[in-house]
Formats: sequence, C-alpha cells, structure tokens
Amino acid sequence: MALHAESAEPLDAERLAERLGVLCRQRRILVSAAESCTGGGVSSAITAIAGSSEYFETGYVTYSNGAKQRLLGVDESLLTTHGAVSRPVVEAMVAGACADSGADLTVAISGVAGPAGGTPEKPVGTVWLAWGNQWQCSAECLHLTGDREAVRQAAVKEALAGLVRWLSADD
Repeated sequence: MALHAESAEPLDAERLAERLGVLCRQRRILVSAAESCTGGGVSSAITAIAGSSEYFETGYVTYSNGAKQRLLGVDESLLTTHGAVSRPVVEAMVAGACADSGADLTVAISGVAGPAGGTPEKPVGTVWLAWGNQWQCSAECLHLTGDREAVRQAAVKEALAGLVRWLSADD
C-alpha cells in the first residue's frame, strides 16, 4: 500500500491520483484503465485531478465478458477456462487496452464485489489487478473485506497505488 513518507499513513485515492499525475507528467506517460468490478472508479479518480487530460488516455468499463472480448480483445477461451476474475484475463485486458488506446501503461481490474456472485474458489472480495503494457505485466490477487462499496473503493486505491509503484520503480 502507498504510504506518506513522513507519516506512514495510507494515501487516499485522491492523493494517489495526484501522485500518479506528477509521475506521468515527469515521464511523459499516457495511462489507461480497463475496469470491471470498479465500474469506472479508477478512471473517475484519475480524471478528478485537474490537468489529467495530459496523461489519461482512455477508460474502459468492461463489466460483461462480451465487452471484454469486443473492446479489449480478450479471448473467449481465457474467459471460459479461467473465468473473468483471473490473472490471464486481467493480463489480457492490460494488453488489449494498451493496444487499442496507445497508452504506455494500463491498469486492469476484475473482481467479485458482492454481495452475491462469490464461489468457494473466488469468494466475494476476490479482486485481480494487473499493471503493464503490451510487452510486460505484473498481476496480483487481493482478498478484500467489507461490503460492495468497501471492496470497490479498496480496489480503486490498490489500482492507483500499483500505477504509482510501476512508475516509481526507476526512482
């Protein structure tokens, strides 16, 4: 989780989005977001920052499997074999969003926000995130707690924190 250096307090979504903007401007990076369970929350947090049009390219809300296939080119076999909430799918979402938008960096999110929809293998709160581009990607599975809104908000913060970490790796 992203922290304030001086206070060791977790950063909120607004502060993470501000930090992302600074890093994107410094590195001349365009970012995009491919979202499912967050329903555009990452895109909303990024675009709430004045000047984000300089570095935010596109947001995709691909809530259904069909949208993931049509808009991001996710192969149907990945969805059938692994399910929408899986590493292969979020990695394919990253590659597809970068290919379509021309962004240098994308975050993708797919999860089970609840209250229904969970399974023993993927209970409510299971969220897969991936960060990267067409050539390299890292992914992480989180098991978040709380109600639907808490899961969605935590996923947005983790998505933004991951973008900041990705761009801070060279610091």
